[in-house]
Amino acid sequence: MDRVHQHYRISKAKVISMVGMVHSSYYRTPSLGSKGNRPSELTYNRTKGWVSQKGVVDSVKAFLSHEFIDCGYRLMTAYLQKDGYEINHKKLYRIMKEEGLLKLENRISRSGSGRKFVKFRKVVTCRPFQCLEMDIKMVWIPNAGKNAYLLSIIDVHTRRILKDYFSFSIKQAKVIAFLSSMFSDYQHPETVVIRSDNGSQFIAKSVRGYLGMIGVEQEFTHVATPEENAHIEAYHGILKKELFGRVDYRTFGEIEQILKRYVLFYNNERLHGLLGRITPMEKWDQHKHTILMRKLTA
Repeated sequence: MDRVHQHYRISKAKVISMVGMVHSSYYRTPSLGSKGNRPSELTYNRTKGWVSQKGVVDSVKAFLSHEFIDCGYRLMTAYLQKDGYEINHKKLYRIMKEEGLLKLENRISRSGSGRKFVKFRKVVTCRPFQCLEMDIKMVWIPNAGKNAYLLSIIDVHTRRILKDYFSFSIKQAKVIAFLSSMFSDYQHPETVVIRSDNGSQFIAKSVRGYLGMIGVEQEFTHVATPEENAHIEAYHGILKKELFGRVDYRTFGEIEQILKRYVLFYNNERLHGLLGRITPMEKWDQHKHTILMRKLTA
């Protein structure tokens, strides 16, 4: 550029335009070193004060050492914020990446007469006990050499596991006893909808008759559409990833005790992304007054 300018006595601006170069690119002076500010080495905690990166890493590892917590950097950010840290997900991503703590892989026809199938695939709720979902999951028991069965029921609005039942056999009578116990445990409005798939225990006339007698509306999902029962399916998927895939157990009694601990953890400690990173019990406490109001005004 300088040689052309001196030889032909043409202004640099004209030469830059002739060759199609952007003027700012020619006059820009390259900076030395990396761009941007250096990342801060300290993170503020409301109870501990300023914490070093090692302290943040230790806190992350402490959460990950919990027998049931297995999450990525976004949900971990919520756990740390709840623990008093003033940290955003971008900073935590950098820290966890540097420490090798990121988890890069993805973290979850029968035609009996008289059944009512779901009308809307997506459930929209405004209060607890508006819509419940129940399902049965098979659980392999190594020492017994056969499957046990886990019956769970979830409140769609709060994602709270209301009750579960774990046994080698779940018959129609057990389902009725399970539902009767569950409804007696909670104060609930008169209008409740409960969804399930088309398992033989759920489509049985005795089960449908019992729910009709107590005024609970029963809906059945269509064939091969687990998304219509998505919330309880998601919970059982979480169990597979966070519990059955990580815990070494051999007997029915061992996994039964672990399941009891996990339900307490899930309802009271596990942060739920779709609830705004709060626990199901926190969501329940926020909205439980709507159950009482509707019960009193019914």
